[in-house]
Amino acid sequence: MALVALTREKQDFSRRLREALKKAQAPAEGAAAIAREFNLRYEGRPVTAQAVGKWLGGKALPSQDKVRALSAWLEVTPHWLRFGDGEGKSAPVLRQTAAAYRVDPQWPAKKYEALNEAHKKMVVELLLALLKLEGKG
Repeated sequence: MALVALTREKQDFSRRLREALKKAQAPAEGAAAIAREFNLRYEGRPVTAQAVGKWLGGKALPSQDKVRALSAWLEVTPHWLRFGDGEGKSAPVLRQTAAAYRVDPQWPAKKYEALNEAHKKMVVELLLALLKLEGKG
């Protein structure tokens, strides 16, 4: 009986996640695009397209920290996204007061350090090109 309840819980989460993604006009290209957008906003270990595919397919539930990141991105409450407010109710809106992308000044440095040397060089070249484009380089 517990297995049936857990399966239903995963399916209900999947339905709410898809609804929130649609309302937020998130990428419609599939799990890889959603994983990419999620990882831009999540400071923990990046999720894979396979993990997102399991969320969308009702096969797995994300951890609570990932539910919080998803809810901030999709502008719904974490409680609604994870547990719902009852059948037939739509997603409650949660307005963000901060930018959707990470604003923690340490975040870009941590992500940069995780890159290999070739990709670090590409990031530096991109930054220099953007600065030059804005007349600041």
